Amino acid sequence: MSAPHMPKVAGIDSTVPAPTQTASPLDALPAAPGALIQDRLAGWVSDLTTLHELTECLARTRSLDGALHELLRAGAALVGARRGLVLFEPADGLGPVTTLGLGLSHADLGHLETVPRHATSYGRLLGGPDGPDGPNGPDGPAEAVAVPDLLAETDGGTAGAGTGAGEGTATETDPRQREVAARLGLGASYAVPLLAGGAGSDPRTAPPGEPPQPAQSPQRAKLGAAVWLYDNPGEPTERQRHLIGLYVRYAGEHLARLLELERARAHVTTLTHELLPGRLPRMPGVRLAARHRTTAGGGGDWYDALPLPEGALSLAVGSVSGCGPSALAATGRLRAALRAYAVMEGEDPIAVLSDLELLLRLTEPARTATALFAYAEPARRTLVLAGAGHAPPLVVGDRRTEFVETSLSAPLGMLSCWQAPSVELVTEPGETVLLYTDGLLRRTGEPMDRAFARLHSAAASVPATARDDPGAVADHVLRALPPAETATPGLAEPAEDFVLLAARFE
Repeated sequence: MSAPHMPKVAGIDSTVPAPTQTASPLDALPAAPGALIQDRLAGWVSDLTTLHELTECLARTRSLDGALHELLRAGAALVGARRGLVLFEPADGLGPVTTLGLGLSHADLGHLETVPRHATSYGRLLGGPDGPDGPNGPDGPAEAVAVPDLLAETDGGTAGAGTGAGEGTATETDPRQREVAARLGLGASYAVPLLAGGAGSDPRTAPPGEPPQPAQSPQRAKLGAAVWLYDNPGEPTERQRHLIGLYVRYAGEHLARLLELERARAHVTTLTHELLPGRLPRMPGVRLAARHRTTAGGGGDWYDALPLPEGALSLAVGSVSGCGPSALAATGRLRAALRAYAVMEGEDPIAVLSDLELLLRLTEPARTATALFAYAEPARRTLVLAGAGHAPPLVVGDRRTEFVETSLSAPLGMLSCWQAPSVELVTEPGETVLLYTDGLLRRTGEPMDRAFARLHSAAASVPATARDDPGAVADHVLRALPPAETATPGLAEPAEDFVLLAARFE
């Protein structure tokens, strides 16, 4: 019998053996070099886009607290952590010193503070008395670098505490550190220094897998350290370390600028408060309260209250044109001069403001000012008022809430001879007179007519239970008269200087 034949298929000769496979399948072929370059470029573009977005968010912050919170948030996204904290401690010792947390309660921060600083990754960066090997210690490096730290206890009872990005020596974990890590559910931490000034370490020049190399530049100022906490043992990848290094370097410069601004604000605030009354006088028949806010630049809004002979009292508010040190100096001079004129002829407010206008015109011809002066007799519950380009007072009581009708007049320093009539006001028992500067109205961001209406509504809404206390009246008005919603987000201080002086007559 002949052998069976394979079935024939059209177009295929089954008797011809299939050729041997001599070439690799297409799937096994290496990718073209162009594709690898495109993937790498796409990764770089993605990283640069991420860094740009995060640094833009950081640049929009206008206060130290806001910048530190944004630093924690952005850093957590870059290193893949859920929690973190930042310790802001400028090395010059001038402050301010603060600690902020991300995903940590006050109790959690308190537990972390019980760990000896020298045992923590940020302690080795900050140095100081608890960290002799830190950057600020005698044996510390001239340029601090990132420090990973394994918090969870390993089989051998040790944890890695690196001195570089991903590379370090094994050191024994502090027992308190292991206890706190177990309590908070922490597996590892990664700390980076906050530095400012100079070029410093450049992570872009370091070979892969090695710590950033310090550049040949002056010593950078140490501002603190940022720490991100992982739930499980581990540390950021090389790419994450590279991105966080670039971001933190920009953040350090931004924090340094905000620190300088914060200190300038503190100095201006101190100087402003020194130019205002240290305390308000206590007199029978009247109770006083004052609220004052100033911008970072230092404005010229001021107030004063001075006891006069025969049980009288002088009340004054005013505003000097301009801002900064020159406006503060002019404010101090005008307030001191007004006090002298009030003692000599306070019962005549017109004479007091006339003398003040003459002094301003002779000593500072390029400057103008507004002022409102009142000669009060608490026993009679009367006030004699005179204003120079100033907003009218507001009377708040159980039966009325109304502005005092004062005549229109020019600010001091605008006319060759200032003159305006005075107005007498008689208050009822329990009524409060509010004296304020224009900044209280301008901070609403609305036209003056609407701002006056809002102020009137705020004063009229004071609860009856709060009208016995002039401070409570002033606080309620400020709460009911919030700043404009268009104000700059994150701004720590008001957009306008303002003064609010409240006098309640018994």
